[in-house]
Amino acid sequence: MSKNMIQKPQPTGEYAVGTFTYTVYNDREETMYNAIGTKRSIPVKVYYPVTKESVKELPKARYMSKATIDALRKNFFIPLNYEKVESDGTNRSECYENAPFIEGERFPLIMFNHGYSSFMAAHTFLYIELASHGYIVATVGHPYEGLITELDDGTIFKKAKGITSKVYSPMIPGVMEFMKIQKAKGTNEELWQRFDAAQKKYCGFLIERVHEWELDTKAALKVLKDKYSDKIDFAKGIGITGHSMGGATAYALCEDEPETFTCGINIDGALFGNHDGKFITTPFLQMNCENNKTVVTVAFVKNKNVAYHAILKDMQHLGFSDMKYAIPFKSQVGKLDPAIAHDTVCNIHLEFFDTYLKKTKDEPLGTGSVAHFFTFDPWGRG
Repeated sequence: MSKNMIQKPQPTGEYAVGTFTYTVYNDREETMYNAIGTKRSIPVKVYYPVTKESVKELPKARYMSKATIDALRKNFFIPLNYEKVESDGTNRSECYENAPFIEGERFPLIMFNHGYSSFMAAHTFLYIELASHGYIVATVGHPYEGLITELDDGTIFKKAKGITSKVYSPMIPGVMEFMKIQKAKGTNEELWQRFDAAQKKYCGFLIERVHEWELDTKAALKVLKDKYSDKIDFAKGIGITGHSMGGATAYALCEDEPETFTCGINIDGALFGNHDGKFITTPFLQMNCENNKTVVTVAFVKNKNVAYHAILKDMQHLGFSDMKYAIPFKSQVGKLDPAIAHDTVCNIHLEFFDTYLKKTKDEPLGTGSVAHFFTFDPWGRG
């Protein structure tokens, strides 16, 4: 990305894309350690298909807020200047605020959760691409655990101080153990047993937070069911996807509530969570870089449906997000060309959800030379 510019891939679907936001203010007690005694507030941003004719006279929606850009500059040393990208028009997404819905049509719903210490806009290009192909996408924010979380009334929650030290506790031996697991060899069962022992020893906080993120997602979904059932097609269930911690949340919701969340994708997330005595009974796809293929094997060991594994070459963890266009360090985003990475991640999503949510295809086709694409049988013996 050239200095002070935001590159944006163009959506390829037949629809233009509208967007709106809402916040869930509920009576649920906040359990984050820095906010005990308050109520949990959950921001949601929705992307949805609209006709191209209906948006011809509308301005494009803002991509990132000043608070988000400031947080990114501070944490990743990205050469973005908010005033510059506002004045030159590059801080605009290929979508339109509050564009009119298509009357009389319903579209299937995909829910999305960002990664830990990430933010809601981090996968905007993926949301827009999915919406342009006839999906409604709702992305959920998680106060105090995102890099920055913004409500639609302007309230801003910054990442809680000290939260990094809680992810692995104690930090140094925890990080070292998971680095060893990334390089470990063994069967799916052996890798899962080693991962589960390590998460129970070092990651109790994350295990608890997966459950809270499940509750956040269900609270966001309740509003969509109550207010937008005439716009959303719930007949075939709901798809769910997410990056990193959001991918672990997607897996947990498919595992815990398969009648609601009928298919899901994990984008390069270690599958933290309490999986004791549980099996997953929905179609599920893992999308990983090479470094993280060993921390997702529970999805193959404890799967009673079809399981897929797409391993992307020359990718790193942050390369699965929009940050591949912004972060200059290949060690963080990988060597894969950003445009190819974007197309691959989007195409895997479309192939999978077209098969298991829209049910317009017989099976996902894979992604050619960029990704190794494997299918596992229902008991993980692929």
